Amino acid sequence: MTWILGVNAPPTGWHDTAACLVNGDGEVIAFTEEERCNRRRHSLYRKPAGAARFCLAQAGITAADIDVVALGWDSEQLYPRRFASDADFLAYAVGLDFGDHTPEVVRVPHHQAHAASSFYASPFTEAGVLVIDGHGENESSTIWHYADGAEPRLERSWQRTASLGYAYDAASTWLGFSFLNAGKTMGLAAYGRAAQLEVAPLVELTADDFHLAVDPLTENRGTATADEIKEQYDTVVGRWREHYTKIAGADGPNAPEDRLTEDPNAILVAYTAQRLIEQTVTHLAALTRKASGVDALCLSGGVALNCSTNGTLPGPLYVPPVPHDAGVALGAAWTVRPPRRREGALSPYLGVEVGAPDRLNAAGAGDISGLVRAELDIDELAGLLLDGQVGAVAQGRAEVGPRALCRRSIIAVPDTAEVNTRVNTLKNREQWRPFAGVTRPDYGSQLWQQQEYLSLYMLGAAKATALGRRVAPGVVHIDGTTRPQVLHGDEAPAVGAALDALQRHGAPPVLLNTSFNDKGEPVVNTADDALAAFRAMDLDFLVLGDVLYRKPNRAGGAR
Repeated sequence: MTWILGVNAPPTGWHDTAACLVNGDGEVIAFTEEERCNRRRHSLYRKPAGAARFCLAQAGITAADIDVVALGWDSEQLYPRRFASDADFLAYAVGLDFGDHTPEVVRVPHHQAHAASSFYASPFTEAGVLVIDGHGENESSTIWHYADGAEPRLERSWQRTASLGYAYDAASTWLGFSFLNAGKTMGLAAYGRAAQLEVAPLVELTADDFHLAVDPLTENRGTATADEIKEQYDTVVGRWREHYTKIAGADGPNAPEDRLTEDPNAILVAYTAQRLIEQTVTHLAALTRKASGVDALCLSGGVALNCSTNGTLPGPLYVPPVPHDAGVALGAAWTVRPPRRREGALSPYLGVEVGAPDRLNAAGAGDISGLVRAELDIDELAGLLLDGQVGAVAQGRAEVGPRALCRRSIIAVPDTAEVNTRVNTLKNREQWRPFAGVTRPDYGSQLWQQQEYLSLYMLGAAKATALGRRVAPGVVHIDGTTRPQVLHGDEAPAVGAALDALQRHGAPPVLLNTSFNDKGEPVVNTADDALAAFRAMDLDFLVLGDVLYRKPNRAGGAR
C-alpha cells in the first residue's frame, strides 16, 4: 500500500498547521489540524507532529511506512538553501522519526494545493476553481480548470500586491482584531448592511480584470523569499490601513471590542472591507466560469471562509470544509494521488474519535466525579432543550475545519433572541457576534434561502424567511441572514435525532449550533477536552458519546 502524508507545516505554513493521510487510491484515512491536538489556537509556528501521529495511528502504520510527504507550499522558493537535505527538512517541519527511511518530499505550490483540496472534495467531475487568499508564493488570486483524469490547468493569476486577503487583514487589524479573527470583521459588517450604509467602492471592475483603489506603491517582484514577502505584506497592509483611517477619520475604533457596534466608524470600516470582498469575488467567480468554460465553481483559500460573500454567489458552488491554510495538507496529498473513486462531497468527519474519558488524567480533566451520569435518551435530551437548557455534544470522529458540524457543538433551541445573549456570555464572546442554525433539509427549505452545497459545512450566509425569523430568532443576524447547516442523515447522530425528536414533540426542528470551545481555545477534540470545557463553562448538559452528563442542581431549565 502506498501512503501519502500531506502537511501544512513550518517554516512555510506557520499558522493552522495540519496533517492528512491519503492511501494509494487517494482515499482520505485521517485528517486533523494540529491545534486540536496541542490545544493551542491556530498552532502558530508549531509543527503538525501530533496531527501526523494521529493520522498514522488511525491507519495502524508507522512513519517508516510513509512513501511521500506532500507539503502545500514551495518551501525551496520561500526558504532557499535553508535545509541541507529532505531529512533535515522533515525533522524541522513535521517532527516525526522516520528512522533510516526518508520518504520522498513533494513541494506543491500553495494555490495548486488549495485548488486540489476544493475540487477533489467536491461532487463535480469538472469545475472552474477560484483560489483567493493573502498570498501564495507569487500570487494572491488564481483561476484553475480541473477535471477528473486530466492535469489541472492554471488559467489566470493575480500578483500578491492585488491581494484581497491583505485588504481584509488591514480592516481587521484597524478594528483591533488579529488577522486570524477576520470572522469578527465579517460579523460586524452585517450592522452596516442592516443600516443600508453607502460606502465608497474600493475596486474598479473591468470586463476581464479588477483594480484595487489602494496603490501599494510596491512591485510584486515575482519570485520572492519569505522575508521579502513579509516586507511586502507589511507595506501593502500599511497602505490599506492608512486608507481605512482616511475613510473613518480615525486610526482605530472609539469603542472597546465588546461595544464596537456603538462606533459608527468601526461599522463603516468593516462594511467597506466586506463590500470590497463581495464585489470582487462576485466578479472573479464570473471570470472563473468564463475562463474554465464550466458552470460548476469551487472556491478555496482563506477568503473562501467569508460566508457572507459565499452566500451571494450563484450556484452550482462548492466550498470545502477546510478552505483555509489547513486545507493545503489535503490538497497537497491529493495532488500527488488524486482520489480514484468519489461519491458526492467529502465527509468532514475525519478527525479524532472522542473516545472515553481518562479517569486517571493527572490534571483531572477526565474526572467525572460530581456529575450526574445517565445513558443518553433522545426524548430526555429534547426535553432539556425545550426547557431552555444549553448543552454540548462530543460524539464520534471530529469534523475538520473551523466550523463545528454537530459532533463538537454547543446546541440550544433558538426560539428567542435571549438565547443568543446567553450563549455569547457562556462562550465569553462579544454580544454582537451571530450564531448559526442547524436543521433537516425539508425544514431548512422553509427557514432560509436554499443552498445546495454551502450548508453541508456551514460556509454560506442565507437570508432567513419570515418563518425562520419567527421560530428561530436566536440564529438570525441583524442583517436578516443566518449561516445554516443541514443534516441529511445520521452523520451527527445525537443532533440529528434531537431534531427529529423536537419535531415529534410538535416543536420546530431547528437548533442553534456553535463550536464547543471557550474563548481563545480550539474546538474540543477528546473526551477529556469535552469534560474540561463542560466544567469550565456554564453549560447545563453534555452528550459525550452515548452518555448524558448533567451538573448537580441543574434539574430546572434556564428560562
